[in-house]
Amino acid sequence: MTLTAPGDSTVTADAPTPALAPLPDGPQPRPPWRPLALVLLLAALTILGISAVLRSRPGTPQRSAARSEPVGLPDPASAPVTALGHLEALGDTRRLAAPSGPMGQSPRVSSLLVEKGDSVRQGQVLATFDSRIDVEADRAVAAATLDTLQQRLALLSQDLERYAALQRAGAVSAQDLEQRRLRVLELEQQLVQARAQLRREDVRLPLTELRAPFDGTVLDIHARSGERPGEKGVLELASSAGVEAVLEVYESDIDRVRPGQKVELRSENGGFTGRLLGRVLRIDPVVSQREVLATDPTANTDARIVEVRVSLDPGDAARVRRLLGLKLIAKVLP
Repeated sequence: MTLTAPGDSTVTADAPTPALAPLPDGPQPRPPWRPLALVLLLAALTILGISAVLRSRPGTPQRSAARSEPVGLPDPASAPVTALGHLEALGDTRRLAAPSGPMGQSPRVSSLLVEKGDSVRQGQVLATFDSRIDVEADRAVAAATLDTLQQRLALLSQDLERYAALQRAGAVSAQDLEQRRLRVLELEQQLVQARAQLRREDVRLPLTELRAPFDGTVLDIHARSGERPGEKGVLELASSAGVEAVLEVYESDIDRVRPGQKVELRSENGGFTGRLLGRVLRIDPVVSQREVLATDPTANTDARIVEVRVSLDPGDAARVRRLLGLKLIAKVLP
């Protein structure tokens, strides 16, 4: 049905017009999620822009997917062992002292015939002592006494033979013959004592000089002419059989060192150029306090170490045979 009102439009009864809600007064409020969304959007755009700029720069490393994987730490057992050490004579190193004189006092050095660093041969005279004059005089007296007694014994033996012939002829008595026999026996006893005295002086004579017990090199001089040797003796002699390296390995690292390992050696202060090569010869079974000190003032001077002997290659040993005592930096390879 259609209704018509004066001054209005035609309204159909079958389609009723919905009621309209009244509009609120003033501006409508914004939804609360819009500011947060705008902030997040701006942050995302900023991050994307910075990433694009960094990728466009030359030389910027690209992180691959493999970098994100954790890298394993190196095995400490596979790292080389470093230690300080020094060069030492292979074989004997001796301190040669003077003999004890009266009251246990050593004689003075009369003459010193070598200097530090000299190479000497076995049996070579290195020094003489002031006791030599007395010993030579006593030996001369013993030799003269022996010679005199021998001459007297020869004459008395001839006289004894003559008296024996006279006694057989009845010209002298048996008592006279026996007295001369006793004199011969006494003289023979004196002759035995004279020979013993001469041998004693011959034994003392070598003690008035110092001779090299083996071929070697003079490492140090402790007493010179006119001086009386002390506890260190006269001089220090090292065998010339060769050189070896003595390393001081920390006790915490010694379980990673074994005989036969290769060793690289360098001079800490430039005593030689390049490097020396060798192998671990033996490990001493005693833990002691370190003796070779590093130049680093912060180094631990009270550390406990184990001495490790290293044999050098023949060519390298010949290079440093006159550098005994030189300080080394060693690397024991695993």
